[in-house]
Amino acid sequence: MRLVLAQPVRARLVSPDHPALSVRPTLRYDVTEPFAVHIDFPAHVSADEHGVTWTFARSLLEEGLAGAAGIGDVRIRPCARSRSRTVIEFRAPQSTATVRLGTAALRRFLQRSYAVVEPGREDLGPVLDHGLMSLLDGV
Repeated sequence: MRLVLAQPVRARLVSPDHPALSVRPTLRYDVTEPFAVHIDFPAHVSADEHGVTWTFARSLLEEGLAGAAGIGDVRIRPCARSRSRTVIEFRAPQSTATVRLGTAALRRFLQRSYAVVEPGREDLGPVLDHGLMSLLDGV
């Protein structure tokens, strides 16, 4: 059975060159990718107007709620102005997008994902088996 949690959230897209823009991305957790979370942004805030999805480690989200975390394309930290907000930076070669989200909403999403798949109990068995079968087909 495939289970996907989806939770729309309120956010502010922050840019040094433009006023902050309210957006409604959706946080998503799919049990077939137990280590990952996704954040889907609507089409009107993407450069190509097709929407954008960023995927990163569920553990990174947990770490970022407590303190600065991430060294790659996604970095998460509590907001300096208010602990009730969390800042996520998405870095691409062309630019960086900074989004402020409510910390309570992120914690609620994380707890919902833990209710489905507990941390440390992630099982990649079926996915790994399928991948290995694909790689070894005909060997």
